[in-house]
Amino acid sequence: MAVVGGAFWLVQHALETLRARGVRSGFDFLWDAARFEVAEGWLDFEGSQPLWRAFLAGLINTVRASVPAAVLAVVLGTLLGIGRLAPHRLVRWLCAFYVQTVRNVPLLLQLLMLYFAITHLLPDSTEAIELMPGVWLSKGGLSMPWPVSEPGSFWPSQLDWPERGSFNVTGGAALSPEYLAVVLALALYTAAFIAEIVRAGIGSVSAGQKLAAQALGLTPGQQLRIVVLPQALRVIVPSLTNQLLSLTKNSSLAVAVGYPELVSIANTSLNSTGRAFECIAVIMAVYLALSLLTSAVMNRYNARVALRGWQ
Repeated sequence: MAVVGGAFWLVQHALETLRARGVRSGFDFLWDAARFEVAEGWLDFEGSQPLWRAFLAGLINTVRASVPAAVLAVVLGTLLGIGRLAPHRLVRWLCAFYVQTVRNVPLLLQLLMLYFAITHLLPDSTEAIELMPGVWLSKGGLSMPWPVSEPGSFWPSQLDWPERGSFNVTGGAALSPEYLAVVLALALYTAAFIAEIVRAGIGSVSAGQKLAAQALGLTPGQQLRIVVLPQALRVIVPSLTNQLLSLTKNSSLAVAVGYPELVSIANTSLNSTGRAFECIAVIMAVYLALSLLTSAVMNRYNARVALRGWQ
């Protein structure tokens, strides 16, 4: 509460200082009409709606990109971390090459390269590639089946399958090239760091535990799943939390490819209203809230892991 109170006092003091110097300030502009459109997202938004709703749309888009990227990064990072310790030399070398290469290339450059690959190297929508039944990939993005409900029905009752037509892929759900580039870049970049965390966590488990698992006749997969990983989680989770926090904040780079996340919406609002301090304050407050929420969830999970370990 002391931190919240201190932050509230600092904001009020800054606003009073701006007003004393004749600078229009305050958060009342959030109720003014936005006068710009948000082209993508789950929240329908029009320019006639208030700015606070535009910020909400940006927040939803940030979460919409960060959560799938975090899931992909954890899965890929875990596999790479295990691969770094694999007995097969080629597997170890390939995983090490990926980790060392991706970690040393700036995320912004990777994002721009992926966006260029999607929008320039993939075929046009009229020649979309069918990755699997109902899943089409092209310069226009990724189209996939999506559950829909019949008129008057609350629950989805059937799948809407996309189809390639003469001019475009129609039907189903479509993911834009900007969204795909952001999610893939965040996932691939963060996975390289998570891989090293997983490798270090597995290495922290004593050799005696591994030998005991072998003596019980467990297969290598069972040893890893039943004995090694549960003990390694106590080392992995705290550092993993930092990577997930960084992933969420790194999503702000999506402005470089035109994906309308929170920072992009804030920049547009700043240019149209001139309320620089207020827009930056909103960004800081939202990212602080997301960081605290992520930390709370991961700390709770870490406490459960530690409790299981003691039991």
